[in-house]
Amino acid sequence: MAVTFLAGEVKKLEFENGQVVAQIRPLDPRKAEGDMLTQCFDYCVIAAGCNFGPFNKWGESLWFPTIHEAARQESDWPDIDERFLEGRRRHILEEHQQLTALNGRQGSVLVVGAGFIGVEWVTELQHHFPQLDLTIVDFLSRPLGPLPESAAQYCQQYMTKVGIKQHYNVKYEPANQAFWDRIGLPEHADRTFVCIGVKASNYFMPPDTLSTGGPGGGGWIHFNQKLQVTWRPLEGQEIGETWAEGRAFAVGDCNYGCIGGPPDWIMPPVPKISFPGEEQAAHACENLRAMVSSKPQELKDTYWPWGAGMFVTSLGPRDACFVMAANHRKESGFLVNWWLPAVWQKELIERTKVMECRGNAIGRI
Repeated sequence: MAVTFLAGEVKKLEFENGQVVAQIRPLDPRKAEGDMLTQCFDYCVIAAGCNFGPFNKWGESLWFPTIHEAARQESDWPDIDERFLEGRRRHILEEHQQLTALNGRQGSVLVVGAGFIGVEWVTELQHHFPQLDLTIVDFLSRPLGPLPESAAQYCQQYMTKVGIKQHYNVKYEPANQAFWDRIGLPEHADRTFVCIGVKASNYFMPPDTLSTGGPGGGGWIHFNQKLQVTWRPLEGQEIGETWAEGRAFAVGDCNYGCIGGPPDWIMPPVPKISFPGEEQAAHACENLRAMVSSKPQELKDTYWPWGAGMFVTSLGPRDACFVMAANHRKESGFLVNWWLPAVWQKELIERTKVMECRGNAIGRI
């Protein structure tokens, strides 16, 4: 494909003289720490993802490596450089060692958030570290809040069966002793894992292209139906004016995730999960090809991807449940697969996805 790979952090993205201009801090040990590289592009696809620590200034969490320069300076693990594979591996190993020690003394662990990430994490902990005293809490009345009741009941019954304590309709208030008393941990938990929410990390974008609201306090990239980056909509507008002459696209977790507002959405909120991001990237690339074509072509609208409604929630390595046809409406979708068949299904998805990324013919079918 003749792709040039440049490892580095984009510190600033601007539009000048008909080109998208990126100020990049190269990830190159041969260059001085302060060196900056300027690269100009005719077109740009932004697929910067997001972070998962809503209570941290930079969104730092265990679920995503700390890679941004400013975040690393204030990191809770400043001795680990997760920009490199070895640093990420080292951090995972350290966490595993801490959990092994905690399991050995039958320590207590609190998981905050009973969405699919929190449920998967607490059930993995139960399987691999069976001596832990596990508790999960959520502000909603049941796990898997937006998914159908049947899936919530299945996960709730599994967690009850394996001895995971569950508390719902409970707000996470770690500074309030009444909170700890209510969930049966008066001495507090030895470890707490926060598995709720997302936080934007689009620090490089012009501020007026970013939302002032939304999950995690805002900072998401505004976009239109073509997935082109826009300026922040003015009062009374549902879609802002196109930024960079429409030459920049924002796909996946980095964008605002919806267009318009309730109840008459232009595009309702899309879950920040892998499939919609991949689908949006395909849409953006198709529109980019139309823009560079020698023959004028009309750009196509993106849409709410049908795969955004598919959720396979693991319950440890030997159980799972699969929901499909979910949408932005509460309790939508159908539980269509569970127990070992759902485990095999998820394993098949993961294996074939890796095959696809490696260019294997089976994975690309």
